[in-house]
Formats: sequence, structure tokens, C-alpha cells
Amino acid sequence: MFVDFSRMYEKARERIPLGIAQIGQALRNEISPRQGPVRLREFTIMEFEFFFDPEDPKCDRLGEVENERLRLVPLEFREKGAEEPIELTVAEALNRGYIKQPWAAYFMALSKQFVLELGIPPDKQRFHEKLQTERAHYSAQTYDHQVQLDRWGWVELAGNAYRTDFDLQGHIKASGVDLTAFKAYDGPIKKKLKVAIPDNATIGREFKEHASDIAKRILQTDVRMIEQTFAEKGFLSLDGFKILPRHVRIQEKEISEAGKRYVPHVIEPSFGAERLVYAVLEYAYSIVKDRVVLKIPRDLAPVQAIILPLVSKDGLDGKARELYQKLLKKKIDVEYDESGSIGRRYARADETGIPIAVTIDYQTMKDDTVTLRERDTWIQKRCKISEITNILDRYLSSGATLEAL
Repeated sequence: MFVDFSRMYEKARERIPLGIAQIGQALRNEISPRQGPVRLREFTIMEFEFFFDPEDPKCDRLGEVENERLRLVPLEFREKGAEEPIELTVAEALNRGYIKQPWAAYFMALSKQFVLELGIPPDKQRFHEKLQTERAHYSAQTYDHQVQLDRWGWVELAGNAYRTDFDLQGHIKASGVDLTAFKAYDGPIKKKLKVAIPDNATIGREFKEHASDIAKRILQTDVRMIEQTFAEKGFLSLDGFKILPRHVRIQEKEISEAGKRYVPHVIEPSFGAERLVYAVLEYAYSIVKDRVVLKIPRDLAPVQAIILPLVSKDGLDGKARELYQKLLKKKIDVEYDESGSIGRRYARADETGIPIAVTIDYQTMKDDTVTLRERDTWIQKRCKISEITNILDRYLSSGATLEAL
């Protein structure tokens, strides 16, 4: 999804005579590690397949996201050379036909919300619909979820493809296994339908040892096709045998159906793990007063808090290590650092992206209170050691500032 091999193939053909080894080298040159995690020779895909009934494509969770605003560059805009996105709600995009399937719109809204939680603002995201010449031949519609990166411009992080029934039809044909789904009706439905019944006596008399196979093939053939072919040609050709109307009886019968079988269609949301990491780090990276601060979202931070004794003497380091061990037992991802001045340690913690620093100082030895320092605002707050676990849990699970807790 992230590498357009057809485009690379054409570029390779333009450069050099067609040859397997030469084209392979050209492709390796195109997928260059010099572009870091944006274009790799190998990459990690996170995806799933969502199956639904194409005759009943209603999304029962659409109400959760119908007012979510998406920035779209639809196909009809791109065909006119326009690349500026328009902003619409999910409901508006479906009503105007810019998104073909409700379930596709639902997953696009979730994709936007997910990337927003990674720290990438809405105005730096867009959904870019692929042209017919760009998307896979089996795709009825594909939107790339792109974000704007400083060096690379608009880069695809995810794809949302409507793959129709291509996958299952292919598996059914290749394996011969029935991969249809069954959908029960609210109650049995009586239907009249036509069936083609082989006239075994006539077939046996005229086709001898082939009679059994021919009768079986007639039963497998769509009755509408049999009727149409008889009307147009007067006969039907099956496996090289000429089947005439006298060999088949078309009858109407009433049946009771408990449900229907169908080949599901597929919506496929797909994310590139390395590109997500790259985008998160770029948007988290900031400079505050000539210092690097990695403002990575709290729930993504690999280290949630750091314990810092003001100095490594006078019992402060022992008190700090005691608190460090206590938080570890509470399953909080915490680090300990006593190397260098407190200012340097704050700077290291900011650069590492640790949301909260906990400082043990001389006041701690008097009243069992510590200083909490917030990475993003540098605001400091005093609290009791007995309250730290509760405060950290609330802070890390919410968007509230330390000052508001």
C-alpha cells in the first residue's frame, strides 16, 4: 500500500532495457533507506479485514462518528487537478457520494481520531482518494490517510480500501471451499422459483455413459441462462454436448427460505507502523528556550515518570530510591536518575519525553512531600508522597494539566 511498484516499474523501464536483474536494481534504488522510515525495503503493516453484506451495507455505529469532520480530496477534485482538501462531516461525505460505503466512512473517522490522539492536529491530516490508475484493480475506492511532514510533505500513514468481494471470490475459486456467509431472516420467507430438471430418461437414451455427468451439469447451471440460451439459439452447449429443450424440464416450485447466503465485501483499514512512529516523533519534537522537549502523548511515553533526588547525599537518594521501588511495584513505568545537576536531569527527562518528574528534596525529609514537574509546561506542584500514585494515574489517563489536578 505504501510503495507504488507500478510507478517504479515504469520508471525502471524508462531508464534501462527491460531485464529482471536490472529492474530489481532500479527498484532497490527507488526504495532507499536514505529516506529513513518513510520508505523502507521492509515495513510493518497493521491491518484488518472487515466483512459486510453488500446488499445491506448499513453501519450501525455510524451515529458515533457522523459529525466527525474529515478533510477530503475526492476523486472528482483530483481528476480536475485540484489537491486542496474540502472539510465535510462524515454524514455529508456519504450523502454527496464522496465516500461510497458507510463502513469505510466509519473507519476513516476512527483513523482520524487515532492519529489525532498520536499528537497530529486535524489541519495536518487529509484523506486523499486514489485515481483509478493508482489504486489496485480490485479496489472500488481507496482513500490514503496522509499527514504533512516537514521534510516529505504529504505522506501516507494509512490506507482505507473498499476491496469488494475480490478476496473471497478468489479463495472460493482456487480452493473450491464455500466461503459464503449466512444471514437469517426474521422469519421464513416463501418464494416461487424456476428450476431446471434434467429429463433422465431422454438423456440416458441419447447420451448413454455420459448421461450422469450431463444431468449433474444441468442441475449446476443457472436456470435463467438455460432459458435465455434456448430462446436465442435453440440449444445449450455443455462440455461439448448439445443439450436440447427436450432434455430439460423447466418447472416452478415454492420454497421456504430461512435466510440467504452471500459473498461478503471487505473494507480494509491498513496502517504503516514505522511511518506512524516517525510522524509521532516529528510532531512531538519541539524546542523550548533552546532546549529539546519531546512532547510525546502521555499514553505513548515509554517512561511515565522519573524520580530525581535533588542531590545524592543527606539521605535524599535513599528516600528517592524507596519511592522508585514503590512506584515500580504499582506497575508504573518509572526511571531513576541521580547523575549531574538537577537542571541537567530535568533537561534529559524533557528530551526523553517523560511526562512527569518527581523531585525529592530537603522539604521531603521534613513533611513527606515531593515536587512534581510537568514536562510540557514546566509547572511544578507540591504533593504528599502518599498521593503520588493517585495523581500519576489521573494525570496519565487524562488530558488535564498537572495544575488542574
